[in-house]
Order: sequence, then C-alpha cells, then structure tokens
Amino acid sequence: MGRASVRRRRRRKKMREEMDYDLLKEVAGWIFEIILVIGIAFVLVYFVGEKTNVIGASMEPTLYNRDEVIINKFIYKLTDPQREDVIVFQPNGNKNTHFTIKRVVGLPGETIQIEDGVLKIDGKVYESKYIKVEIKDAGIASDAVILGEDEYFVIGDNANNSEDSRFANVGNVDKQDIEGKVWFRVSPVKNMGFVK
Repeated sequence: MGRASVRRRRRRKKMREEMDYDLLKEVAGWIFEIILVIGIAFVLVYFVGEKTNVIGASMEPTLYNRDEVIINKFIYKLTDPQREDVIVFQPNGNKNTHFTIKRVVGLPGETIQIEDGVLKIDGKVYESKYIKVEIKDAGIASDAVILGEDEYFVIGDNANNSEDSRFANVGNVDKQDIEGKVWFRVSPVKNMGFVK
C-alpha cells in the first residue's frame, strides 16, 4: 500500500469523524430546543394558565358543555377586561363554587339596561357579534344597572339559557373575582383552538 492510499484513508476517517460530530451537535441542539419548549409550555400552563371545564350550555355556540379550556390568568394583571372577552370568575367572590364562564358586555362606569329584549349600554342599542338573540328575561337589568369602578356586566352567548349578571346570585362581576380570560379550547380535539 502506498503513502497516498494511507493518506486518503486517514482523510476519509477524519471527514467521517467530523460529520459524526456535526450530526451529534445538531441532534443535541434539537433535544435542547424540545426540552426548552416543553419547559416553557409547563410554566405557561401551570403558572400563567389553568385548565377548567365548561359547565352547561350558557356559552353555546362558542363553548359547549364539558369543553376543556385554558384560562390566561396573567393577562388581567397587565390590562383590564375588554368588551366581548370571555372571562372566568367566581360569582360574588365565592371561592367554594365552580368557575363561571361568561362574556363581558358592560364595562366599569357604564349603565346597562335590557328593554324589549334589546341590550342597551348608556342608552344606545348594543349589537353583539356573539349574543344574537332577543333576550327574553331582562332580570335586574329591566331597570338601569350602573356599574361601579371595577365592575363588569356579563351575559352568556346563549342568553336565554344563561344565569349571568341579570340575576342577583351572579350580579355584577368585580374585577378581583375574575380568574382570567378564556384563551384556548383543548378538548374536544376537533374543536381545538383559540376562543374569541
């Protein structure tokens, strides 16, 4: 065997070792990224978010009974709830009840009233993209309801099958009783996605 042949073999061996090292580096990089993503997801779900179930039909067709959703518990530490947000709260601050999920329609300082099945905010008809029915039971909103500084008026999208701010056992929702915003539906899988 000549020297040229030995040098070629050594060169090929060195190239294989370099390729193996590059491949090992790339695989290690992918493993690190996967672990990092899983870690971030864990932190988001367990510290920023929380999973809960929808109970009842009051939010249909947006959410259905037994849907599982992730709550963004952090968002309202940075900003206030907005009109049309789907929020999770504990009625009257009662920590011994299950979470309630409804849509915000009235904001602090506004006057809410339901007349002839129509929702009015500060005397003007409010047309919701989500609550599309004539509201049959105005409840306490048959008279004007003036919201306090940190109070919100909520209604279920399925307004005629919803126990919400129109009824005294729920009433106006105080900001401190809001757990967070419904952010993402995780189950059933066929309906998985962001909640609007």
